[in-house]
Amino acid sequence: MKNIFIAMLCVVTTLTFAQENSNKWSSNRPDGHAPISVMADHVHHKDEFMFSYRYMTMDMQQLRQDTDDATSADAHARYMVAPQDMTMNMHMLGAMYAPSDKITLMIMANYIKNDMNLEMRNGNRFTTNTSGLGDVSVSALYSIFNKNRKALHAQIGVSIPTGNIEEKDVLPVSMGNAVQLPYPMQTGTGSFGTKLGLTYLGQSDKFSWGHQLTGMININDNDQDYKFGNKYSFNNWFAAKTGDNLSVSIRLEGLLIDEIEGTSNLLNPMMVTTADIANSGGTYINSGFGLNYLITKGSLKGLRFATECSLPLHQDLNGIQLKQNYNLTFGMQYAFH
Repeated sequence: MKNIFIAMLCVVTTLTFAQENSNKWSSNRPDGHAPISVMADHVHHKDEFMFSYRYMTMDMQQLRQDTDDATSADAHARYMVAPQDMTMNMHMLGAMYAPSDKITLMIMANYIKNDMNLEMRNGNRFTTNTSGLGDVSVSALYSIFNKNRKALHAQIGVSIPTGNIEEKDVLPVSMGNAVQLPYPMQTGTGSFGTKLGLTYLGQSDKFSWGHQLTGMININDNDQDYKFGNKYSFNNWFAAKTGDNLSVSIRLEGLLIDEIEGTSNLLNPMMVTTADIANSGGTYINSGFGLNYLITKGSLKGLRFATECSLPLHQDLNGIQLKQNYNLTFGMQYAFH
């Protein structure tokens, strides 16, 4: 995995070929924001606000063990129930405000809906569903420098456990009673967390690019004596202006998710793969293609529409898990003074 990340860094670094000049990097152009699935990618000028809305859907199908596809029979050899597919839909609201040119404050909240289809050893199938508010994150972005059309900023934030870790549903074997659902079906983590990030941006007259390292670290065990695995991401993107209002982008991401630590005593790890922490975490390489459209004139000046489709290039999963099929994100951003 180390060699893969080094190779990724070498590839994206070759894209930073812009000519040096005295101008600052600017977000007031269609390629001035990262692909819509990348958060905390830019800072704002003093007294500037930005509000954002994102809708993301993630589709997961086909079981996978390590880097190989697996079958329900493989899962049923150890577990009574095997997941077949899962869809997660998320609505995300965000706000940013810059009290100074150096500091930008950011808050993000989300609403999550999970749907999973599962199959028992006897062939019977059933569905579980959950929905509710997720965890809220609050961050500060600090601008380290912005000159010669290059910019660097750091992020430090905290995740507040406002989401639920007690989501329940009625199962075929629960005698009509609602019982605790496994880890992936919960809408929150139950743990406080900290997010650290570093983002580098660059521009030329027609192109822009960025590299972002982030880490999401869960600090404490939750009320059920476990915590979700930490996440480490290395995002790289390259965008090109196709006009005064439109840009296209490509993105490459390396993602590492640690295994869940601890176990919930409300779950039977022999019942279903998703209740066994051995089947959590993994390493991913994802690709993305995106569009950004910016309104530059009139009463809606500063309003941005964006979309991105992300597809996995590589998935090395711990244990037996559903593999990701695609992620699709739509968003609107409105910046003003």
